[in-house]
Amino acid sequence: MSIHPTAVIDPQARLASGVRVGPYAVIGAEVEIGEETDVGAHVVMEGPTRIGRRNRIFPFASIGLIPQDLKFRGERSEVVIGDDNRIREFTSIHRGTEGGGALTRVGHFNLLMAYVHIAHDCLLGDHVILGNGATLAGHVLIEDHATVGAFVGVHQFCRIGRHAFIGGYSVITQDVLPFSRTVHERGAKVYGINVVGLRRRGFDEARIERLHQAMRLLTQSKLNTSQALEKIRETLDQSEDIEVLVRFVESAERGVIK
Repeated sequence: MSIHPTAVIDPQARLASGVRVGPYAVIGAEVEIGEETDVGAHVVMEGPTRIGRRNRIFPFASIGLIPQDLKFRGERSEVVIGDDNRIREFTSIHRGTEGGGALTRVGHFNLLMAYVHIAHDCLLGDHVILGNGATLAGHVLIEDHATVGAFVGVHQFCRIGRHAFIGGYSVITQDVLPFSRTVHERGAKVYGINVVGLRRRGFDEARIERLHQAMRLLTQSKLNTSQALEKIRETLDQSEDIEVLVRFVESAERGVIK
């Protein structure tokens, strides 16, 4: 380990081999940090917090502090962060609450840009990108490979589907469809599927075209949502992508942005 002499580390904290801690960092009790994770200057961590391997946490980030929820009464809750994440300057990740499962979780290979806020009980998958200043209210679920643009605000209990792209400055108050490209313009709207992102991840043209057809039925036809889902089942091959999209819509509790 390489620990700067000005860092303050609680004796109950557990740091694995290869961890580096920069100047003036503060690491509290019940914080566990995995191998080869780099903790930058002035980072503050409180526990219970578990952080995996090979993460890079940049200066002034704060992780594991109590949530900004007036219902929080000091109950035991935690933050769990996976491996190979990049957490940039001034990002804040708060612990969970009893009402939300007592867990805030960040998966693997995510990029959280400067000033991102992840509130209590949010669950992030893998390969997620949150742009500068993106803000997640409590209980938000973000699935794998989603991209959230700069200064996007996401309402409590919303879900963002896998491979979705949300344009900057959008305000999200309903679920965001998987594979979609959603942008705020006097209210958030879907503008087709996230073609660029899907191609970068190896989707072939036939796979993309099936998603195009499904998205057109959902968002551009004169069918209501139930009718559109029925039409999708009748006319399109039931691939895994189509099934993911249909299940996502059917399970939405706040409705979906169309």
